[in-house]
Amino acid sequence: MVDKIGLQEVAGRIGYSKSAVCHVLRGTYKGKTEKVLVAVERAFSDEQIDCPVLGDIPLHRCIEEQNRPFSAANSIRVSLARACPTCDRKKGAGRDE
Repeated sequence: MVDKIGLQEVAGRIGYSKSAVCHVLRGTYKGKTEKVLVAVERAFSDEQIDCPVLGDIPLHRCIEEQNRPFSAANSIRVSLARACPTCDRKKGAGRDE
């Protein structure tokens, strides 16, 4: 993936520093690589999930929506703000952690 879109883009999408991604790729990362792998899976997975607001969407879109800021002027953002806190796909919840 790094070869296709670049180290900085990968690091930004998964929420880790470029340095951390480099260390993982080299096998010298001191932290838990499982957490990095989960972040990669979530950011780049094409797994389809059933969002109660948006319908069938890829998992990475779910994560993108969770990271967007709230806007009371946007009805979809309001609906997501109500639905996401109780969803088992919310970051840090469910089977991934």
